[in-house]
Amino acid sequence: MVGNKIKEGRSVGFLRALNFSAEKHRIQRRKDRNKSPYINHPIAVVHLLATVGEVFDDTTLAAAVLHDTIEDTETTREELDITFGIEIRRLIDEVTDDKKLVKQDRKRLQIEHAPHLSRRAKLIKLADLSCNLADVIDHPPVEWSSERRCDYLAWTEKVIAGCRGTNDKLEQHYDRLIRKGRQALRCKLGR
Repeated sequence: MVGNKIKEGRSVGFLRALNFSAEKHRIQRRKDRNKSPYINHPIAVVHLLATVGEVFDDTTLAAAVLHDTIEDTETTREELDITFGIEIRRLIDEVTDDKKLVKQDRKRLQIEHAPHLSRRAKLIKLADLSCNLADVIDHPPVEWSSERRCDYLAWTEKVIAGCRGTNDKLEQHYDRLIRKGRQALRCKLGR
């Protein structure tokens, strides 16, 4: 009985984070051909963490479903502190790009910062980039050429290199995706 109450209370916290994320991303769409609802992405990240990575840590899962709220919505750090606590907000901060920087600088910084992320942030980064990679392979934005998609694959490899040693199952999942992408797009190694 006590165990169920603790587990139920923890689930309510995650559901609150899911609801918050859905509300914040409610009018956003992904860049894929179908313009799918943006919330599908944070849900996919959490799903991958739980089902493939066997990550059940509530803090990590809540931060994963909220991981794009600062970066891609009007959500403030203060709002996350008040609603979910400093620990979750700090974890989100670790995986958040500074949108004031140009895209190339943001991408470079992700590569540089990846080895220095906390374990939980590395888990989120592994799942996030794996989900994005699957989308780029199977449902890319209409305007993305094969070359741009191959460049994206090469960039993810550099970021993921800094996250290695965190979760074998997530890393193996990513490795399968990168092989599939390179084969499907006929990407040259060393891009």
